[in-house]
Amino acid sequence: MNKSTVRKPAKPCYEHIGGKLGQLLLEQFVEKGWIAKDNPADRQYYITDKGTEEFTKLGLDLSKIKAE
Repeated sequence: MNKSTVRKPAKPCYEHIGGKLGQLLLEQFVEKGWIAKDNPADRQYYITDKGTEEFTKLGLDLSKIKAE
């Protein structure tokens, strides 16, 4: 396998994407303002209005995510 065809992992971890791909996605979603936290110490993020719009454009059905 040459370098351009090497597969990179997209690791599932329970019900989420883990590993480096999960980290990179998280960082981009925060940077783009698609997800946020009320307080930096919070563990959980929430989907912003912009995120709702953008994830919907990507074809994601956000109604499958339970409100907390």
